Amino acid sequence: MIGTPRVHYRSTDSTNQRAREIAARGAPHGTVVTADQQSAGRGRQGRTWSAPPGSAVLMSLIVRNLGQSPALLPLVAAVALCEAAESVAEVRCEIKWPNDVWVDRRKLAGILVEGRFAEGWAVVGVGLNVLTRVEEFPPELRSSATSLLAATGAELGNEDVLSALLESLERRLSTRPDELLDAWRARDALYGERVSWNGGEGTATGIDDSGALIVDSDSGDRVTLDAGEVHLAPD
Repeated sequence: MIGTPRVHYRSTDSTNQRAREIAARGAPHGTVVTADQQSAGRGRQGRTWSAPPGSAVLMSLIVRNLGQSPALLPLVAAVALCEAAESVAEVRCEIKWPNDVWVDRRKLAGILVEGRFAEGWAVVGVGLNVLTRVEEFPPELRSSATSLLAATGAELGNEDVLSALLESLERRLSTRPDELLDAWRARDALYGERVSWNGGEGTATGIDDSGALIVDSDSGDRVTLDAGEVHLAPD
């Protein structure tokens, strides 16, 4: 069952790091590592993830016997995260390729998937802002980040949000790929938007069946991006 056993820290460096360590030692499928606070939380591209103590769901889930293609795990996590947030709060979530969840074009949550795929396991890390107030975000993030509290005014418990997320992850891990892709595409924040990346600009036209982003570039070519950072292009 997803969520058991559970290892919880009042404070740790990174739940993903702790989960990777115990996964390498044989921790079973469904094991979850959580923390009230992280000192070295990591996002994609080497970024840090920070949140005031007790204000966010900081969670890393060990997934074994990868039924879904490992490339689809970030999609599983993003869809599950959106559905969990919407089930506990009056909020509409979108997914910004490849690994962010947005509310009103502000980042609510991030996802980091790591692991040893050849050995059949992965760690799905999630940082979801629950109780962070706008003034508690670093100044440079106040216009681009949000939380369930900031978006809805609802003071929710981290444990309730975590429970909803684990239930949603368990359901989505067994979803057929075509259903998963349909659910992701229904929340695609970039579809039809002008985007830029390291190498060009163009209009995003969705994802392919592997989860890669498809862009009609300004040069007239159709480009498929399977990694990297994409940003909304300035108006």
